[in-house]
Amino acid sequence: MPLVAIVGRPNVGKSTLFNRLTESRTSIVHDEPGVTRDRLYGTALWSGHTFDVVDTGGYVPHSADRFEAAIREQVEIALDEADVILFVVDVTTGVTDIDQEMAALLRKAERPVMVVANKADNEQRRWEASEFYQLGLEPLFPVSAINGSGTGDLLDAVVAALPPQPAPPAPDDRLRIAIIGRPNVGKSSLTNQLLGEERSIVTEISGTTRDAIHATVKYHGQEIVLVDTAGLRKRRRVTENVEFYSALRTERAIRECDVAVLLLDATQGLEQQDIRVLKQAEAMKKGLCIAVNKWDLVEKDTHTARAYEQRIKERLKTLDYVPVLFISALTRQRIHRVLDTALAMAEERRKRVPTSRLNEVLLAAIARHHPPMYRNRPVKIKYAAQIRTAPPVFAFFTNQPRGIREPYQRFLENQIRRHFGFEGVPLTLVFKAK
Repeated sequence: MPLVAIVGRPNVGKSTLFNRLTESRTSIVHDEPGVTRDRLYGTALWSGHTFDVVDTGGYVPHSADRFEAAIREQVEIALDEADVILFVVDVTTGVTDIDQEMAALLRKAERPVMVVANKADNEQRRWEASEFYQLGLEPLFPVSAINGSGTGDLLDAVVAALPPQPAPPAPDDRLRIAIIGRPNVGKSSLTNQLLGEERSIVTEISGTTRDAIHATVKYHGQEIVLVDTAGLRKRRRVTENVEFYSALRTERAIRECDVAVLLLDATQGLEQQDIRVLKQAEAMKKGLCIAVNKWDLVEKDTHTARAYEQRIKERLKTLDYVPVLFISALTRQRIHRVLDTALAMAEERRKRVPTSRLNEVLLAAIARHHPPMYRNRPVKIKYAAQIRTAPPVFAFFTNQPRGIREPYQRFLENQIRRHFGFEGVPLTLVFKAK
């Protein structure tokens, strides 16, 4: 999908514009420059065209000596990644030195750059926006991201500038694995070791995202695609925006994969950022696996791995169906299990449970543990059926679809997992009136 990047110095309204374009309110909008947000990536729809939008803001270091380097690096990342760049400036402050520096970099771009003069929320400020023509970039759009004025014309221009969409690729049933995780947990090392497995790199093929290289490895006679290995390598050039760059490539890799392998550093453990990435992959219905890397650095006995896994499961809560592996990319210890687990997970995603067997198990469980009453009425589940695979979707037919609350949904999901497996595979349960 085409990518539009929003760049600009802090506090010019990049998050507000991001929210306006994606019609979301998930970015934290704050007057303090450099506020980090949980989400920087969204999808926009305009005039029948769909494209991704990335907000580069909020990842600028507070120290003055690193500030300019970080801004420059964000522009370079946008130049590498995006099809169209929106350069946001602030009408109320006019042209600043940082705006001039960023414009100098953007003038060298080989892709469309549009100047978005934000906070032009009255006629006077729209006239004042013409000051930004001195940056040497066109077109210029006076807008107000808060009230939406001018954004329609901007979106028309963005859509017109997007590259033509290629024809849909031929069906490809090869397993696609994304190795994700925080910086410096060993993603590049593991990728390189897997590509060296049996010395059988087949080829490197261009991905659908700009500059993404998907490496293909043959394992037990089966081709497996490792998604966005270029993103792992290229990160070495990024020094000031590691968190932003990592988050950007992670989200795009998850979108393109079938199975996401979250890599942890055994000496650091599971952190909140890891859980957030796992939930991101779960929301996209990808196969999920955790690989604890650098296991060779941990002092251990016969119970260490079990205790470590138990701590992870306790923190994951509703994600406790995700398998945990212990590996060392450095010593190659058990790295083949990453591929074995991913292959098994791909089979689980494609699994279909016969309707008769599903109802035999679930109706017996429901009879032992009835759903709670809903508005003083009994809730009855008549039958269930699996209506989709890869990812699996189960439909339950009931007299009160809204009466099946989350705790009971979790009970039903646990029953399916207990009897039919689906380890590491997110399940979707839908409830329909019958």
